Amino acid sequence: MDRVFLKKLSFDELDTNYVNWLNDKEVCKYNSHGDSLYTKEMAKEFIAELQNDSSQEVFAVYLKETNEHIGNIALQRIDLKNKKAELAYIFGEKQYWGKGYATEASRLLIDYATKKYDLHRLTIGTRVDNIGMQRVSEKLGFVKEGQLKDYVIKNGQYYDWLFYGKIL
Repeated sequence: MDRVFLKKLSFDELDTNYVNWLNDKEVCKYNSHGDSLYTKEMAKEFIAELQNDSSQEVFAVYLKETNEHIGNIALQRIDLKNKKAELAYIFGEKQYWGKGYATEASRLLIDYATKKYDLHRLTIGTRVDNIGMQRVSEKLGFVKEGQLKDYVIKNGQYYDWLFYGKIL
């Protein structure tokens, strides 16, 4: 499939729905966002900080056909010494959920990460009730490696956390 492309997250994305996603309770159900108001100014600061942060790279995911920004995908906790990183994403345009775009964008990012950083290992972490992310992880060949009890709190409730890993 060849339906999406990635570009480094930039100030251009401030003119898309990006900031709105981070205030949408459904979009942020399984992540650390959505607990408090996220502003355009906060997004600007985050994007500016990315320029000097070697521990992560964030990309906007765009549909090739319409040039619509539908999500973001990131390499986080980049550890060059141990040749590992964590993959994370958010897809804010709900009409595209469940259609394979996260899997496709993840494959592009994995290919990029392998070439740029010569990574040996990637991980994905997700809440135990985030079935969509678990399915994407498995489609990408990640293996469930562990589960931690009461690892994250969201809206006053504790959730278990699953860890997936893949040797590249």
